[in-house]
Amino acid sequence: MNFYVVLLHLAGAVILLLWAVRMVRTGVERSYEPALRRALKDNKGGWLRAAGIGLVVAAILQSSTAVGVLAAGFAGSGVLSVATGIAMLLGADVGSAAVVQILTINLSWIAPVLLIAGGALFFKGLSRNAKQLGRVLIGIALIFVALGMIGEATIPLRSSPMLPAVVNYLSGDFVTAFIIGAAFTWLVHSSVASALLIATMTAQGLIPAELGVSLVLGANFGGALIPVGLTRTSFVAAKRIAIGHLALRGSGALVAALLLRFVPIPLDLLGDSPARQVINLHLLFNALNLLICLPLAGQAEALANRYIAAPVSPEERPNPVSALDQSVIGMPGLALASATRELLRMAALVEVMLAPIMELYETGDREKIRQMRRLEREVDQTHSAIKLYLAKISYKEADAEDSRRGYELSSFAINLEYVGDAIAKNLVHLAEVRRDRNLAFSQEGWLELCDLHHRVMANMQLALNVLISKDRESARQLLEEKDQMRSAERASYGQHLKRLQTGATQSIETSDIHLETVRALKMINSLFATVAYPILADSGDLLDSRLARIAHSN
Repeated sequence: MNFYVVLLHLAGAVILLLWAVRMVRTGVERSYEPALRRALKDNKGGWLRAAGIGLVVAAILQSSTAVGVLAAGFAGSGVLSVATGIAMLLGADVGSAAVVQILTINLSWIAPVLLIAGGALFFKGLSRNAKQLGRVLIGIALIFVALGMIGEATIPLRSSPMLPAVVNYLSGDFVTAFIIGAAFTWLVHSSVASALLIATMTAQGLIPAELGVSLVLGANFGGALIPVGLTRTSFVAAKRIAIGHLALRGSGALVAALLLRFVPIPLDLLGDSPARQVINLHLLFNALNLLICLPLAGQAEALANRYIAAPVSPEERPNPVSALDQSVIGMPGLALASATRELLRMAALVEVMLAPIMELYETGDREKIRQMRRLEREVDQTHSAIKLYLAKISYKEADAEDSRRGYELSSFAINLEYVGDAIAKNLVHLAEVRRDRNLAFSQEGWLELCDLHHRVMANMQLALNVLISKDRESARQLLEEKDQMRSAERASYGQHLKRLQTGATQSIETSDIHLETVRALKMINSLFATVAYPILADSGDLLDSRLARIAHSN
């Protein structure tokens, strides 16, 4: 077979593997992220328990990176300490390595079973969770399919005259092999997918176990780099977790690579086949790294604190640079682009306010509440600046499309300002009431609120994507999510009334807070969804009035 055709088949199989791993992770996140977030946030019990939670969540999500992102978010809102976040990531590394063990078992017969079961749930499931479970099962099946495709695609490479030379060189240059493993893992942003690919190539006889070991240790180093990149624009605490984790896992991978190079161990002790030896060493490394480095989480936090400077307080922070370019006000196209950039900055401020609301309900932190109100004032000022800027733009008759776009931007800016008000004047106030009265939600009620908050945050991201892309299908999805939010709100009301009927003390005491929170979250979600209406109205997917649908049906 032509060498380029082999590479084409191999590249397609690798892409399918990456997509399948991501499909499983997103399916779990969409169904169970509120529960996973609660598990990560519940850090009572020290570093060992935090590592155990990180291990379990990473195994469920098939991604230690996802655990790192979630833990970084909690650290940014003050719920997790940096050392606890580092402990969670060390545990998550073991969890993702355990996933590789499971996925490399020869279960080719199970792929069609998972596809059938997953397809039935995804297409016929009545609930959101059932559909996402179907998504997860299909993703797992596609991982097995992708691994089989990789094995078949690499068969012709065994007879390639170039392969022995490349393998011999890399086998003698463990530094280059280590760097290649790290770079590939960073590129695909998945240590699970990277380890699976290395194990499959080892199983096919393309690379010896010794080279596989160097590559997989490099993959561990690359896996530690991923959270650093993902948190580079995040909160200081999030950056410190990523840097502390890199210091421990990254240095551990380097030490292990050097140790195995100069003090080789018999790999036969790790398994009866080269592929099994590689993935067993991958798991053994992460388990030993956890045992050795967990007591050092405090020192890693101190190191990260020295490396990452403390944030400047809001009072000392320089005024943000506005994206509203006054010099292009006479060019509607450029002016609207400038206004869109500033609108996205305004949305980022609103997101910073909305994201930690549930943590604020738990802690009632007074300083964070003051920060919320300062941010709300900044949102108001940004809204006023955008409004005045858009009002200055002069449109010609030929600029009807630009004129309408300006109106849409102005409307969304107003809605974002309403969202900021709802957060600062309603949700933050309710958090203060709960704190001052020392009230506690029932477990069921708290889960409902967390789920609604998670839905709103996801829909906010979708709304911003629709604002920029003006994609019709995304706009339809946004309105479908709005309907699901309405259903979830009704379900929460119904469950809350049932708890009141049973005389549940916590539900009675927090009834007003619960119901007002649900109402505020629904309103915020509806304000985000308005960005979809102009797009769907243009495409004919949205009638001007719901009454028109009734008249048409009659």
